[in-house]
Amino acid sequence: MKQILALILATAAIPAMADAPLVENVRTQNSSSGWKFHVTLSHPDTGWDHYADGWRVLDMNGTESGMRVLGHPHEQEQPFTRSLSGVQIPVGTQQVQIQARCLTDGWASETYLVRLP
Repeated sequence: MKQILALILATAAIPAMADAPLVENVRTQNSSSGWKFHVTLSHPDTGWDHYADGWRVLDMNGTESGMRVLGHPHEQEQPFTRSLSGVQIPVGTQQVQIQARCLTDGWASETYLVRLP
């Protein structure tokens, strides 16, 4: 019984790795002032210590074109959509990537491919 209790207590101290923020959907609009991205994310936000805190637009080489900082957790709003406008994308670019970030775990390893019209 002591061994089982010790095992339970030891594993309780190990922090659980949360899922990375997931890009669920992206809508785009192009205008004379640049591209506007509407990005829908989901993430198991648990409060101010652990939440999806941003996303960025990357070209296919990984160069950042724009970033949207998320200033607070969205525990009660999942998934949620936030926008970023004025993103300058070179003419002729056919696709970009969206990468989400978590305050605790950093940038997600997966990106979401967006084909531009």
